[in-house]
Amino acid sequence: MELSFTQGRWNYERWGGCDPISSKNAKPPGVELWAVFDVPGDQVDATWKNLTHTLSGLFCVSINFLESSTAYASPGWGFRQCSGPLRYGSLPREAVCTENLTPWLKLLPCRDKAGLATLMDRPSIYSGFYHSQRLHLTSAEFNSAGLEEGIVLQQTLTLVLKPDAHKSGAMYAYGRSMQPSWSLSSVFGREIHGKCAVADSSSIYLQLDGDLHAKLNSLREEHGNSRSDNSYGLRLSADPDSVIHEASSSQSKKQFVLFKYLMDKYSESEPFNLELTWTLPVIWSSSQAPLHSSRFSMGSGNERGAIAISLKSLKPKQGLSDEDSCKLKVHVFQFAPWYVKVYYHTLKIFVDGDRRSVADVIEKITVSPSEDKVSPGIMELALQLPCKVKSTILTIEFDKGFLHIDEYPPDANQGFDIPSAIISFPGFQTSMQFSLDNSSIGSPLLAKFKENSSVLSYTEVLLVPLTTPDFSMPYNVITITCTVFALYFGSLLNALRRRAGEEERLLKSKAADSTALIPKLLTKLLAKIKGRPLEQSQTVPRVTPSSSSHIRLIFKVVLVAGIAAAWQYYFS
Repeated sequence: MELSFTQGRWNYERWGGCDPISSKNAKPPGVELWAVFDVPGDQVDATWKNLTHTLSGLFCVSINFLESSTAYASPGWGFRQCSGPLRYGSLPREAVCTENLTPWLKLLPCRDKAGLATLMDRPSIYSGFYHSQRLHLTSAEFNSAGLEEGIVLQQTLTLVLKPDAHKSGAMYAYGRSMQPSWSLSSVFGREIHGKCAVADSSSIYLQLDGDLHAKLNSLREEHGNSRSDNSYGLRLSADPDSVIHEASSSQSKKQFVLFKYLMDKYSESEPFNLELTWTLPVIWSSSQAPLHSSRFSMGSGNERGAIAISLKSLKPKQGLSDEDSCKLKVHVFQFAPWYVKVYYHTLKIFVDGDRRSVADVIEKITVSPSEDKVSPGIMELALQLPCKVKSTILTIEFDKGFLHIDEYPPDANQGFDIPSAIISFPGFQTSMQFSLDNSSIGSPLLAKFKENSSVLSYTEVLLVPLTTPDFSMPYNVITITCTVFALYFGSLLNALRRRAGEEERLLKSKAADSTALIPKLLTKLLAKIKGRPLEQSQTVPRVTPSSSSHIRLIFKVVLVAGIAAAWQYYFS
């Protein structure tokens, strides 16, 4: 089983695509989960459901959305070779935050309180270019007899960070590229104070890529430097405890170098803070996959569209072989939700701009069409391309389906995500082979790098807009319904509780006061002229309710009752 949480997308052009780190640790954006089960076939889906719910609760993530049969797939040979039933699911839109990192750190013996995990500073991690945390579980036998079985847990955190320019020191610039010096404190914001108390070993490896190592050697030869540490052009603040070289190979003359630092001799009083300072600007390139893969969508509107997968050679002049019989094998695994109705018969292949027959390029194909609201669509392709190919484009058309209003995500107008396609090259293996004098190294990390695995890369996540209903209509209906009911009950209660006699008496008194104002003024003026005191009336005429008020009250009640009856008849 493998679970990964990823923020950002791995840049295969700048950070490499043909090494163990990019092929094994580079993951698609969001959440990816796959598992191989050793249970009867009729129990696989139920076990997968329990697994998603368990992981969702442990890591505070919405993995439980993968329990539905519309959210996961059952790949065959296109994803990876497995001995049992395989299930694969992906949530490209899932956000990754500290709520997911904290449970991951709790699985470590010392958490983030001691050892290498003290470098896990949250602001430094989540402000970087790329962040992926991976959890790999395998059931293994500890002895050859198979008497004892157990679970092996591997935790991997892959980061691409940017150093703090104020703390990193010198920086070389050429063109638009910046080459900053860095240190652990400038990258992570912290230092290492020894190893975890329960850890058998704790080491830090600094790798110089093969192309970088070759450039440094050429600079050393040009400037006549006699140093044998292969570090001309850069300077390290601490001498490594050991230097590990790659085994020489006839296929490549560029061997990488690993500098190993042991954390046993460092403590609180003497922390470890490795610094790398560039003394000369050096330009180098990372190892690349045979073909760079990318994916994009074509078409417009909310009815139909097309998916295109592009495979391009970053170095067209350096082909694998000039022989026409040489073939480059490429495996493509495409996973599409059920509401993207793919027409697999519309598959078209263009090699170097020329359209080719499907039978001439595709060696093997496996298609599992989608079923509405039941299962997604799967396409697995095995391509055979010429070794000197420069570009290959695969296009396939699809129709956009309609969803029920309850099936739309919260932000449906943003679009729907199609998980990344997986491109692998079975003929190219990524592994690190060390020289003979370093063969006795017992590091689990180096042992993992020595394992052979196919070169693998993920494409971009596609964003497909679908037809969305007017989500404001329920709000408008609720609003007008509440308004009508408020008017109905408000008018009815007002009519039933109002006292007509008091209201009419109040109105007549106000009218009398307003009409008798001028006579009262004239009476006061005449009394002052004659010198007589003003006589005030002590009696107030009693006002009785008239028949007109009763008619108006009855008319209001009848009108409100009629409106209510009409409203009920209309909705029934």
